[in-house]
Amino acid sequence: MNELNIKEKTAVITGGAGLICSEMARSLASQGVKTVIIDLNQEAAVKVAAEIQKEYGTQSIGLSASVLDRESLLASKKIINEKFGAIDILVNGAGGNSPAATTNVEKMDGTEDPEDTFFGLKLEGFDKVFDLNFKGTLIPTMVYSTDMVKNKAGVIINISSMNSYRPLTKIAAYSAAKSAVNNFTQWLAVHFSKTGIRVNAIAPGFLLTNQNRFLLMDEKTGEPTARTRKILGSTPMERFGTPEELTGTLLYLASDLSKFVTGVIIPVDGGFSAFSGV
Repeated sequence: MNELNIKEKTAVITGGAGLICSEMARSLASQGVKTVIIDLNQEAAVKVAAEIQKEYGTQSIGLSASVLDRESLLASKKIINEKFGAIDILVNGAGGNSPAATTNVEKMDGTEDPEDTFFGLKLEGFDKVFDLNFKGTLIPTMVYSTDMVKNKAGVIINISSMNSYRPLTKIAAYSAAKSAVNNFTQWLAVHFSKTGIRVNAIAPGFLLTNQNRFLLMDEKTGEPTARTRKILGSTPMERFGTPEELTGTLLYLASDLSKFVTGVIIPVDGGFSAFSGV
């Protein structure tokens, strides 16, 4: 059986100080991977990196950069190359939704205030969500994958969503942006297929995060919303996933266990994508 063969490799994780991506960084570190935590919040990135070094004894650094600012990414890459050498693995984890690109009603019948419907969506909200999720995958890949091309080896793992398969109500921009991530993942896998770089994605099911908490939990009572009850009713395992439950798929895609796998989007969703509702 093939071994993981990722020890001593260098992984860059964007959005690395967040709930999900910090757990992904920890899972890579547990296998001896040198990790680079890229986040807008430098203090948070440095904190996660310090925790990783202490817990796993593997090298980790936290750097501040914007996934939408090529110059800041190039500056971070220079530091990474000086400290750790070439980049072997890229996890494009930065992403999120915006209330400005979210409708207040699920299905309109024409009697609502237009501001609560599709017609109330803010273009600046759409721009923000599309930029963060799609361009925030595109631009870091342009910067961090150059080492991989030079070395004729590397792995890129994008973070998609269940929304990419079937758009959820209310979150039009996020669903469309994650569908674009899927398409880009497949396109880039073909484009890079002769370079030794594999490109895949993970599509998480429903996890409770800071980005979606405003949709899933009542702010006043802390109780699950009606939307949450529908989500859990459509998830055969009848619960939210946890960040730790994404890490097995991450390690599989990052490692030699998946040497012949490229251009796929793997759901980790408690059965959501398999369930018809009946």
